[in-house]
Amino acid sequence: MKIEERYKKRYKTGDTPWDIGKPDFNLIQTVSTMAITPCKTLDIGCGTGDNSIWLAQNSFDVIGIDTSETAIQNAVEKASKANLKCTFIMLDFLTNKIDGAPFGFAFDRGCFHSLNTDEARKSFAENVAAHLENYGLWLSIIGNADEQRDRPGPPQLAARDIVNAVESHFEILSLVSSYFGSNSPTPPRAWVCLMRKRHFA
Repeated sequence: MKIEERYKKRYKTGDTPWDIGKPDFNLIQTVSTMAITPCKTLDIGCGTGDNSIWLAQNSFDVIGIDTSETAIQNAVEKASKANLKCTFIMLDFLTNKIDGAPFGFAFDRGCFHSLNTDEARKSFAENVAAHLENYGLWLSIIGNADEQRDRPGPPQLAARDIVNAVESHFEILSLVSSYFGSNSPTPPRAWVCLMRKRHFA
């Protein structure tokens, strides 16, 4: 089953442990401490919209995309209730160009790490770069392979997997070991990777 089909199915059945009903603290912390200024933003795999909505509340102009119709419908409802202007689109990032590019900031939580080959991750990074303005930023929250697990959890990457996939298009500004924002008392470990698009004259 393709990745996008798998996620569609999980949203339909409600099997979505990553959907925590609030923005991930790693996003809030990174935007605040790295002084990322409001700009046109792409939230890749936005799910039910909590991270997009937080960004919009902080003056970012957000387009959120996801392959799940259920997730997008929920995101639209949440933004409407919060009286916020966010654009949510059902779209596959891997096969479509997003209207509105270039963006100043891209965010994904758990999309990049869902790709299980180096080639697929390189293609994803290239596509993110294609949607960003020169020196645009990409923040990715990624499952961390340094955690030994005895239970299900998000896909895990080693630091070298991240570097191999992104370095030709991005300068890594920070790669920090953290954990996912979670409703679990033992949240899975994560990498929080902030990157800046390289400018080729």
